[in-house]
Amino acid sequence: MQAQLRTLAVIGNGIIGHGIAEVFASAGTDVILVGRSKASLEEAVKRIRQSREEFARERLFEEKDIAAALARIRPTTNLDDAAKAEMVIEAVPEDMALKLSIFERLDQITRPDAVLASSSGHPASELTPRVKNKGRVIAAHFWYPPQLLPLVEVCGAPETDPAVVDWTCARLRDAGKEPVVIAREIAGFIGNRIQFAILREAWSLWASGAASAEAIDAVVKNSIGRRLGVTGPIESADLGGLDTMFRFAQFLQPTLDTAAMPPETVGARSRSAQPYINERKPESWSALSAARRTELFRWLRSDRAST
Repeated sequence: MQAQLRTLAVIGNGIIGHGIAEVFASAGTDVILVGRSKASLEEAVKRIRQSREEFARERLFEEKDIAAALARIRPTTNLDDAAKAEMVIEAVPEDMALKLSIFERLDQITRPDAVLASSSGHPASELTPRVKNKGRVIAAHFWYPPQLLPLVEVCGAPETDPAVVDWTCARLRDAGKEPVVIAREIAGFIGNRIQFAILREAWSLWASGAASAEAIDAVVKNSIGRRLGVTGPIESADLGGLDTMFRFAQFLQPTLDTAAMPPETVGARSRSAQPYINERKPESWSALSAARRTELFRWLRSDRAST
């Protein structure tokens, strides 16, 4: 493995793929962006430009550097163009047959010390059945949107060379990300497991009639939602007093939802003509998305100020 990452290939130009390309190109890395069609690649580059312009308006990127960042991105529809990259990140749709074929081909065409990573939530070991050099395959799970959320969950398979884990984390830090190493493979990694534990309980409360969706969301946004951005769940429990929290958990945990599958009432709503649980009108979702993006930019400015 090279000491520095000079060329990165990103396979897939969707919402995660083009975001990863933007992150690394903006940090000075040459990026080969592989997509299925010229039209989709043109749209991806357009979105990257718009995002960099937004970063410039937020004073988180120099407007004068936008053209240089875009010039580092080489769009292509040919997977074999990834051959010269020191690192490849797969970011295609959740089609396992497609992922397996991509990793098989990458194993054949890339340099022997190139790192092959997947941005999906699948463990790395699920992607290596047709890979001969399994020691270089790793999971690097970016959170959406990659441009705005710093976390990347990094997890090697049992066969992954430990040096690949260290090198991947170093290159992610070079690009301004915050890698967290997961010690062993687990479905969904850490973030999704916690996110879906919260969602399971929230859906259960709504489905049981305990509270409206609006009330449940309001509770989270005005309490733990504010607190967890400063202290994580384990830190929060320590601050609250571990003995107290442990004893309350003994009382409360037996009452929490442990269902293996989500409530069927949620599935029925998802299949209905109005596939929302929260009673917001559909036209309000764009405003809500914009508000969330504004808040994510605020966090980035806060992160920048603290460093």
